[in-house]
Amino acid sequence: MKSEHKSLALLVSCALAGTPAAYGSEKNEKEELLKLRNTTLNLIDLLVQQGILDKGKADQMIRQAEQKAAAEAKAEARREAEQSAAAGGAEKAEEKDGVSGKAGKGKGEPGTVRVTYVPDFVKDEIRAEVRKELKDEVVKEVKADAKHEKWGVPAALPDWVNRFKLFGDFRLRFDDEFFGSNNRPNTYFNWPAINAAGGITKVGDPFRNTTNDFQRWRLRLRLGLDAKITDSLKTQVRLTTSNDYSPISTNQTLGQYGQGYEVQLDRAFLQYDYLDDKGQDWVTLWAGRIANPWFSTDNMFDPDLNFEGFSGTFRFPFGHDFNPEVIAYHVVSTEGRQQFNWGYTKPNEAYLTLGAFPLEEDIFFGTSKYLWAAQGGLDYLFNRNNRFKFGVAYYDYNNTQARRDPLGSTKYDWTAPEFFTQGNSLARISNDLNSATEPRLVGLASKFEIFDVTMTYDYTGFYPHHVMLIGTYSHNFGFDQQQIYDTLGEDLSPHTNAFQARVEVGEPNIQRFGDWNVWLAYKYLEADSVLDAFTDSNFHAYGGTNAKGWVLSGNYAIANNTWLNLRWLSSSAITGPTFDVNSLLVDLNARF
Repeated sequence: MKSEHKSLALLVSCALAGTPAAYGSEKNEKEELLKLRNTTLNLIDLLVQQGILDKGKADQMIRQAEQKAAAEAKAEARREAEQSAAAGGAEKAEEKDGVSGKAGKGKGEPGTVRVTYVPDFVKDEIRAEVRKELKDEVVKEVKADAKHEKWGVPAALPDWVNRFKLFGDFRLRFDDEFFGSNNRPNTYFNWPAINAAGGITKVGDPFRNTTNDFQRWRLRLRLGLDAKITDSLKTQVRLTTSNDYSPISTNQTLGQYGQGYEVQLDRAFLQYDYLDDKGQDWVTLWAGRIANPWFSTDNMFDPDLNFEGFSGTFRFPFGHDFNPEVIAYHVVSTEGRQQFNWGYTKPNEAYLTLGAFPLEEDIFFGTSKYLWAAQGGLDYLFNRNNRFKFGVAYYDYNNTQARRDPLGSTKYDWTAPEFFTQGNSLARISNDLNSATEPRLVGLASKFEIFDVTMTYDYTGFYPHHVMLIGTYSHNFGFDQQQIYDTLGEDLSPHTNAFQARVEVGEPNIQRFGDWNVWLAYKYLEADSVLDAFTDSNFHAYGGTNAKGWVLSGNYAIANNTWLNLRWLSSSAITGPTFDVNSLLVDLNARF
């Protein structure tokens, strides 16, 4: 490359010096010189942008060329002065002899103009127009040479390299649980542990801890890969730590020296996006283990929950055509704010999201559990600083209600939930001699057909900070008191409503040093309002329903893509024995 650098330096030197040349007029010569200079500087700038030349070396080369040009210009000026003086003496001599000096050789040929200096204002104009003056043929030629000679240019790399994008995040958490002084021991059965063990008498301690405070350190590491297959089709795979075997928690509890950390496949899906010629994304389709596609809060779905199956979001643009920068400012990550999922829309779109998700596949009895869901709504931006979005959803869980086994049989054992936490009303499935007093297996007493309305208002008039209000209400239409009594023999009262109200101030996404936000929420979840398996895993110590209380949270970025989160959760049971708990979560987060 040294010879190429020398050639470039010579070219720059010539352009900066204004190499003398003869043209028909001064205007034409200046235009040619500007073209030469533009081409030279454009080429250097392009080589720097593409990584072929180091920026410092390029600047040094230009400075050296300018110094050489200045020296040559001074030398040329001295030569012209000497020639002019000599020509003047000759002209005087000729005048003495009666000969006119108009056609003397010291003046050069008729009409000749010499340009030896480019003014500063011309240089400034040249620099300002460098990018604008780049020519397609120059770019193509450089890239072609780069590919052929395998320079360090992204466009010169193999196509498959540019199709992959690696991403991930890390979280270290301190978790401190404080139980209320009015709590009593041995008041709440640990039904998931009882089901797993095969009965109350087969588990060491069948009760949940409701009186002994505890602390624990936990971490989470997630590593993902996006792969672009075509312009419209991509796939994503993500791995995460977890020793909980839980769909709503990917935490790894520290203090596990007796065993290694476990890694699970958290996501694996195909995504298809249809965009028209104007860039409008009309449809997004997913298949596999996908991220949450719903506009929702953690009342309905924990932020760590992924969905297995098929989903699609259809968008219908309307309304004002704001500047793209205005729209971009209002579009946040699909991960959304903490404990809140935005869904997959931009401002000024109506949308419809549909989904079909297998929950448990049964190969013996041919009866599987499914979630069928639909959500429609509106995402509306008005007066530049006001964004309002709402969604109306219906989540229909099929074959999740418990069914009583025939006497001495295990026919309906499959109706027991594969995963659940606490709060939902339960009914006995097993039907043997001791099951009335010591049930071997329990399941969900109610059906779950949940109507949900979620709304948010986002005000951005305090740039760069947002003020956001969030509200959600859910009702379970699947609870049928008479049907539960007739089929399961359980006499239960309906507790089927849930809601959350939240206010947030600050940056929507914590990305740069100094970014911050704080939010306060009140949560209320009756026992059979939502599925306890999928709601927030941190609220009320163990997650689940039959809980109400407050959440106060704050985030602050201590570096780019690195932030601290402090969260205080205070909750109590709505019905049943007293169960009060306060939780402190301190998180150190990093994103890459």
